Amino acid sequence: MIPRSWLYVPGDRPDRIGKALAGPADAVILDLEDAVSAAAKDFARRTVLETLASAPAFVRINAPGTSAGEADIRALASVDGVAGVRVPKAEDPGELRRVADALEVPVYPVLESALGVENALGLATAHPLVAGISLGEADLMADLRVRDSGALAWPRSRVVVAARAAGLPSPVQSVWTAVRDLDGLRASTAAGRDAGFFGRSVIHPAQIPVVHEVCAPDPAETAWAREVLAAEESAWIDHNGQFVDAAIVARARWVLEIADQYVKEGKGS
Repeated sequence: MIPRSWLYVPGDRPDRIGKALAGPADAVILDLEDAVSAAAKDFARRTVLETLASAPAFVRINAPGTSAGEADIRALASVDGVAGVRVPKAEDPGELRRVADALEVPVYPVLESALGVENALGLATAHPLVAGISLGEADLMADLRVRDSGALAWPRSRVVVAARAAGLPSPVQSVWTAVRDLDGLRASTAAGRDAGFFGRSVIHPAQIPVVHEVCAPDPAETAWAREVLAAEESAWIDHNGQFVDAAIVARARWVLEIADQYVKEGKGS
């Protein structure tokens, strides 16, 4: 399955963790970093380890090189049930390789600084266990000293290009922090899809249906993709007058991969 929603849940809130794992999110990320205060780090780590013993999940560790991050790496290296690890503040491909070698699970570097963005391709190709890259936009805006999210157009394009150049999935969008603004979330997520992202990190269950809605395949696009793949020519003009070649066929396969996932869930197309 290609995850659409990646729900962060604080690692020190076992009540929320249980609800999240039983909820509609495609992927649950047990957060040991930003959602947990310094005083609660040890408790959160113990809670996450207990959770992983019975329910596989993703984990966001603290930044490698910090005392909390190194404790997270040591703890997670000794347990099963880790579906993958989000690595925040990623900047150095060598450091990411160290984390991947220590954990031996898929790693997802999060680029949150100017240096991280500059090293996007190096991070995306740092290790065979790198399974995806994404941006941490709030921290990135602070590092770039920008006030308008429109200034992130280039970093967003950079991470999309780096991911695809490395053969990784389309990047997952960063969180939408205005939890009650679901219309804004919908518009932003749709714009992200148009720009090469797929799926989104979320911080509240109310955001999940909106993200799933935007990620749903368009019936007309799905019909077009099936028509393209049903044809046997290597290159041709379709009924809309569009030239179809190998690149268009590749896009059609991607569209149907998403559409077929929804069919399996009984959600149409």
